[in-house]
Amino acid sequence: MTQERRQLHLNLFVYPGGHHEAAWRYHGSDPARILDIGFYQELARKAEAVAFDGVFFADGPALADNVRYASRIRLEPFTWLSAIAAATERIGLIGTASTTYTEPYNLARLFASLDHLSHGRAGWNIVTTGAPQTAQNFGLDAHPVHAERYDRAREFLDVVTKLWDSWEDDALVADQKTGVYADTDRIHTIDHEGPHLSVRGPLNTPRTPQGRPVYVQAGSSEDGRSFAARYAEAVFTAHQTLANGQEFYADIKARAGALGRDPDKILVLPGISPFIGSTEAEALRLHAEFNELTQPEYSLRLLHRMLGLRLTEEELDGPVPRSLIETGGERGNGSRFQVVLDIIDREQPTVRQLLHRLAGARGHRVIAGTPEQVADQIQEWFEHGAADGFNVMPPWLSGGFDLFAEQVVPILRERGLFRTEYSGTTLRDHYGLSRPDSQYARD
Repeated sequence: MTQERRQLHLNLFVYPGGHHEAAWRYHGSDPARILDIGFYQELARKAEAVAFDGVFFADGPALADNVRYASRIRLEPFTWLSAIAAATERIGLIGTASTTYTEPYNLARLFASLDHLSHGRAGWNIVTTGAPQTAQNFGLDAHPVHAERYDRAREFLDVVTKLWDSWEDDALVADQKTGVYADTDRIHTIDHEGPHLSVRGPLNTPRTPQGRPVYVQAGSSEDGRSFAARYAEAVFTAHQTLANGQEFYADIKARAGALGRDPDKILVLPGISPFIGSTEAEALRLHAEFNELTQPEYSLRLLHRMLGLRLTEEELDGPVPRSLIETGGERGNGSRFQVVLDIIDREQPTVRQLLHRLAGARGHRVIAGTPEQVADQIQEWFEHGAADGFNVMPPWLSGGFDLFAEQVVPILRERGLFRTEYSGTTLRDHYGLSRPDSQYARD
């Protein structure tokens, strides 16, 4: 009996306008459609047509302080994903929601509704929220520190899981002859009392087609890795080198195994932002064209937010002042901080060069090359222990994704690395994940 060949998992990571910070200025973009749901429905249908596992929509509950120069507005993800669900049939629907700035009961209802209405396609990208300006939007004087946010997140996950499990699978009876709509013996209060949360339950929505949405996590700090190993079923991450990707991949799998989990049931999906050309030189010119559209004031603010460095445009062509970067404290706990620090230490760029490196995808890996070269790098990471698949982050939309779908996906299929059609209907099916039992289910 031959073993089925391992297959890539691919998500379309949608960011308003595209992932390069100057995408909205590129002549091939259409910034007027950034608030048009029809635009995103078209994108999702294109991703579904090439059998992508899911579309991923990021979110943050605060306005970025650099919106003057970039399309960093945010549409609310549940509204957005519901509209995508209505326009598609098979592709997974992954949205970001914060454990710091939502309540577990409301979040459980929102995702349960999305999973029901999409027939089992919902995934939750679990974040603790890193933007400190968010606190004032929710009546807080200060943003909770990193360790406190993760402490609440662990309790939050336990509560939400109990809420999604609070209806056993056969609790909904709907027997018209007997008049029994639900078997209340199979619906359970959760009676949770903890240091951060107090929730009685049960959820007012029956158990969903997937049992519960797929748990996705983004964050590679020490707390983030421990959290992912315990809870995540897919991990979104950012790495610049194969070696760094391999280290993270092996570490997450080992941590999951040590907790009694099957390491093959936690997928590691780095971000990749491809600039594609008919030749490598053409792809490099395209990448350079985007970088020339960046606004230094925007980029320098981004650098300050990431590293704490306050630099001026007069310093753009000088070296990055590595000695001024403080590696301790709250900022140093962030996984993206370490990614940027590694770029500085490894490449010793000028400030301008570093800003261009970050402009493409905020620390995710940017590739410029032919379709074959892009496919080669995907295959290398996939076959050498650095990835189970990728979040595809087009530099601009929709053209950046069109090129990937039309030119790279066929190569991956020719090499036997990616499916030609869906074999299941739910996001769990696409990811090869089993449907979990309710923890309250009777023997």
